[in-house]
Amino acid sequence: MNLKKYTDYGLRVLIFTGMKKEGELASIKEISSVYNISTHHLGKIVHQLTKLELVESIRGRNGGIRLAKPADEMNVGRIVRMLESDFTILECFDKETNHCVISPGCTLKHALNKALQAFFKVLDEYTIADLIHNEEELRQLMGLK
Repeated sequence: MNLKKYTDYGLRVLIFTGMKKEGELASIKEISSVYNISTHHLGKIVHQLTKLELVESIRGRNGGIRLAKPADEMNVGRIVRMLESDFTILECFDKETNHCVISPGCTLKHALNKALQAFFKVLDEYTIADLIHNEEELRQLMGLK
């Protein structure tokens, strides 16, 4: 299974924003610079994160973004489910497009579905706060003070 870059970048935005001190805002330009991601692409992702109420966008000269709620209340599994639109691992996962002749008797789809559930069970154990517990190391890797 492969998560979309959109989800990867969305999680990176939340990690970066979660490392800001209370009252501090992050900017798309700053995030773009640290992760070397296009500001245009990040703008679309931040817009979606705002619509999903994961970040708040503050307009104006000194504007920016911040987490919409505390990092320890932001579940990673839930966020991935919100950002990913398709968990169809095999054709047989989608009843409308499934043309596999062995699907009714196939055990593979059940095994992969079980694996997918295990994947989310692990992600559900983490919050954004858990992803930034090593904040000093992350700041160093990002070239931040």
